[in-house]
Amino acid sequence: MFGVAIPELRRVFASDTKNIQRLEPFIRRVLVVDPNPGSARLLGELLKGLGARQLAFEPEERRALEMANDLDPGVIFVERGGPRLDGESFTKRLRRSNFNCRRAPVIMVTSDATATSIKGARDSGVHEFLRKPFTVGDLVKRIEVCVLRQRDWIEAVQYVGPDRRRFNSGEYQGPRKRRADGGAGETGKAAVLADAMDRCLRILRSAVGHYESDPNQALRAITEQTQQLKKMASAKGEAKLAVAVAGLELALSGGSASRELLANAIAEVIDAFGGIKDAA
Repeated sequence: MFGVAIPELRRVFASDTKNIQRLEPFIRRVLVVDPNPGSARLLGELLKGLGARQLAFEPEERRALEMANDLDPGVIFVERGGPRLDGESFTKRLRRSNFNCRRAPVIMVTSDATATSIKGARDSGVHEFLRKPFTVGDLVKRIEVCVLRQRDWIEAVQYVGPDRRRFNSGEYQGPRKRRADGGAGETGKAAVLADAMDRCLRILRSAVGHYESDPNQALRAITEQTQQLKKMASAKGEAKLAVAVAGLELALSGGSASRELLANAIAEVIDAFGGIKDAA
């Protein structure tokens, strides 16, 4: 098995040295969560060949989360399932943690490549999905997509992770389906900004609705959207929206804002945004 993989790794290096070198800073520290020692060892050898210098292996979900906090990996590989391991649960818990690596690319590895497993991986906050058996080229492609073509981060309540519209983007070659996906020039930029604003407001509404059931993540989601909208209001030169966002920022600043206070501040932001859409 190794005898086949290593020559292939050399071929990948020879054909794409520049890209491999670009990956090295991101894969110096890697966590592999896999209950199968043989597959974990093989993946580790391939990652060493790509430039990984610190590799940690953990077979169990609880210990893997502890290791993620200690190691602060640049990339995490997780098997979908096994004894004392649920890859989707691991990813969700990582995303909702306070670890420095909570936004690190997570690549789920499995031979169970069904529509259900792919959707479950996507909805847990995984960046990419690597099917077994895989080639070195497949591995490199997945890492490239994660670290060199980073997607927007979604900080909501029911979902935390990379924008799911680009999930499994290492393989996707089909048409773009949203207004923000394709446009070039100023029209495309305006569509991207409008789409991002819409998304922020949807997350704000949802976060207020979940404030009582999940206050910590609701506050984190509201805070993230507030910062994003602040940048967008400045970029668009929208004074009314900027004032409304400043009000929401003030409501958050005390650290113990009530649901009613936040709901009122968010309503002001939504009203200001409505005025922008009416004028467009």
